[in-house]
Amino acid sequence: MGAHPHGADAARVKVELAEVFARHGAAYQATHRLVPVQYRAIAAIQACRTAALGGHVERCNACGELRYHYHSCRNRHCPKCQTLAKERWLAARRAELLPVPYFHVVFTLPHELNALAQGNPRAIYALLFQSVSDTLIEFGANPRWLGGAIAATLVLHTWGQTLGQHLHIHALLGAGALAADGHWITSRRGFLFPVTALSAVFRGKFLAGLKQLFSAGTLKLAASSAPLADATSQRHLLKTLYHKPWVVYAKRPFAGPAQVLDYLGRYTHRVAISNNRLVSCSNTAVRFRYKDYAHGNRRKVMTLTPAEFIRRFLLHVLPSGFMRIRHYGILANRAKREKLAAARTALDSPPAPQPPEPESVATFWLRVASLDIHQCPHCKAGRMIVIGPIPVPCARAPPLPPL
Repeated sequence: MGAHPHGADAARVKVELAEVFARHGAAYQATHRLVPVQYRAIAAIQACRTAALGGHVERCNACGELRYHYHSCRNRHCPKCQTLAKERWLAARRAELLPVPYFHVVFTLPHELNALAQGNPRAIYALLFQSVSDTLIEFGANPRWLGGAIAATLVLHTWGQTLGQHLHIHALLGAGALAADGHWITSRRGFLFPVTALSAVFRGKFLAGLKQLFSAGTLKLAASSAPLADATSQRHLLKTLYHKPWVVYAKRPFAGPAQVLDYLGRYTHRVAISNNRLVSCSNTAVRFRYKDYAHGNRRKVMTLTPAEFIRRFLLHVLPSGFMRIRHYGILANRAKREKLAAARTALDSPPAPQPPEPESVATFWLRVASLDIHQCPHCKAGRMIVIGPIPVPCARAPPLPPL
């Protein structure tokens, strides 16, 4: 495996993640122990938009051309199933944006925690969310910085450009806070919270939570079934983490809501790797493009064995039902409507518009690509009419291993 500078790949045959799993997934599963959610992700990505999921047949009402449409898997780790979900999510968020600048802050866990996260993803990811949100809420409530309730959206990412484990949260925060008496507190221009102080508090909260998890005796190391019960090892890890600098990075504030939505669209529904980054898949190697941030964002191509590529991808399959996008402060679901209305009143802003009805697939493609999916692709004059279903094949997939 290795990396080399990115060259011209214009003539390459299009490769998809589904092909990698179709060619190498069975061999990998035969030699590696997976959890059920990983089995389901592999199966869903392979079956997406194929006859395995069924679909429907369309016929042009002018020329009689037939077209076969197969259903999507809708798995959140599938690179082909996120575009429409992202657009519908963004449409709902437009009504929640406040007329203020927004800040983007990134909280990163030290890589010494990677193995612990592999064995205990739900517990470590939940603790990461809790530590980041508590830190931001605490700073927002402190009169030294703001003195009120913040508006924050947090997004979990677990990967880096080479599919390695890189656990971090992207936090999007409005520049200000809603005071208890109902007025809006504006942050200092170009500044929200000091990142050095954020880093220290974030580290303290996470390590305090990790110590509690150790005390419960249920955390496990990756590739081990035994609880991490050695108190000496626990103390050593906590001491190492405490003396290590924790990275909190604040980017320049966004100018307004339009930039915020553009940012959200790039981050919220991203999967570990998209199909357009894949270069080739052979019997011995998978090649994909990445940005080398250590060398000026230089574009390169990495080559991995199929087994290593699959291993890295599966690191980022989230636990079943785990929410990777969460809202806090005045955006918390339990009182969002009332608090957002109070914030808009304090900002002398008009009431938020009602969220639109979910956009249909046809409307979406017409808006983003000027593509009329009901137009006949053959004669360009007729309309494609559904004439019948494509049933799901009778053969069933192998049963999942027991939980």
